[in-house]
Amino acid sequence: MSTLEEQIDVGVPLNVAWDCLHHVETYPRFLEGVSEARPGGGHLAHLDVTAGGRAQEFEAQITDRGKANTMEWQTTRGPDLAGTFSLLPIDRDHTQVQARIEYDPGAVKEAFGGPKGFAQATAIERLVRSDLEHFKELVEGERRAL
Repeated sequence: MSTLEEQIDVGVPLNVAWDCLHHVETYPRFLEGVSEARPGGGHLAHLDVTAGGRAQEFEAQITDRGKANTMEWQTTRGPDLAGTFSLLPIDRDHTQVQARIEYDPGAVKEAFGGPKGFAQATAIERLVRSDLEHFKELVEGERRAL
């Protein structure tokens, strides 16, 4: 398994960022390749994803460690992926969002196509960084709209 960690500071209180992460329907607004996302029963999320020119369905189990401000997820259908989003308060109006993704490079190559090894790791790093930037734009934009 390979692990990728990225972080970004967002200009919203922790509870605003936390709420956005828990609205599955907003995932297409900040996760590249996700065309539709809907909650399933219990703690499941269903994601329709287009990647590597192929449409696929993913299902992820989401669990919270609320006191630690951490949301964990693990795919139950689709390629073997797992990760966490940890939120750390910087001050009253700013939060650091830390993303940690664990993936099997071979499974990702099989599911999405593309390169393997360093080139794949670089592509995944760019994607996660881009997704975090889009998350920042989303939560800060919604905060300004209030």
